[in-house]
Amino acid sequence: MFKLLALIACLVVVASAQYHVPEHEHKEHHAHPKYKFEYGVKDPHTGDHKSQWEVRDGDVVKGAYTLEEADGTHRVVEYKSDSHNGFEANVKKVGHAHHPHGASYVNLDKHY
Repeated sequence: MFKLLALIACLVVVASAQYHVPEHEHKEHHAHPKYKFEYGVKDPHTGDHKSQWEVRDGDVVKGAYTLEEADGTHRVVEYKSDSHNGFEANVKKVGHAHHPHGASYVNLDKHY
């Protein structure tokens, strides 16, 4: 019986030591996020043309992306975000739309 009580006492001491965490270890450390990246695609086979870049320094993020629309125009989106202003984006359409001559849904034969 004495050995059983001694074993239980040892387990209680070990268990309490495992769950005791000093006060200074409760602080969380958050690294300052900082990165930059860019990429682009220009595939003549599929016509997929796009690019993007972005930088982050702490809570401030800035970037832009561009893509070629089906009508030949380019969509340009510039964006920024921070803890004071939130997310802001400026969207522009650059160029003139090109539509093939004679292509219209009105002229399609109706097969239904």
